[in-house]
Amino acid sequence: MDMSNTNVKRVKSSEIEFKDRLVSIQRVTKVTKGGRTFSFSAIVVVGNENGVVGYGLGKAKEVTSAIAKGIDDAKKNLFKVPVLKGTLPHEQYGKYSGAYVFLKPAAPGTGVIAGGAMRAVLESVGVKDVLAKSKGSSNPHSVVKATIDALSQMRDPLTVAQLRGVDLNTVFNG
Repeated sequence: MDMSNTNVKRVKSSEIEFKDRLVSIQRVTKVTKGGRTFSFSAIVVVGNENGVVGYGLGKAKEVTSAIAKGIDDAKKNLFKVPVLKGTLPHEQYGKYSGAYVFLKPAAPGTGVIAGGAMRAVLESVGVKDVLAKSKGSSNPHSVVKATIDALSQMRDPLTVAQLRGVDLNTVFNG
């Protein structure tokens, strides 16, 4: 996923308290001459439920250490998402590999209308009301990355006003 986007604000993990959500865990097998070797891969999403989110992948022989590695990995690539009044600033498409996601702001009281892997990401960001649709691949790896891609393209009105060099009211009325 391309994080060179000017909008993406990196965040250091040391200052914030995080909640982690396990998105999916897979048992993978390597067949060797001596038999089968099992190991686990875990996708984890971490967030402070206030606009900061990151995801990570951990692989290990045991489930617990795979999850722990995933959490460490997730804390290394955090970024900030503009959350306005518990929802998103605008509609946005996101894409990664075969997964396409569509996020749409929703009225208060709607709740998080999103499927498995997307739900974990959106709840970690701290979005309370959102409509989301996942199209294409339902592979949790791709869906998480596509959702992160969509969120990384989000702009709040203030940023748009500054980028265009216009007044905040012009953004809404223009």
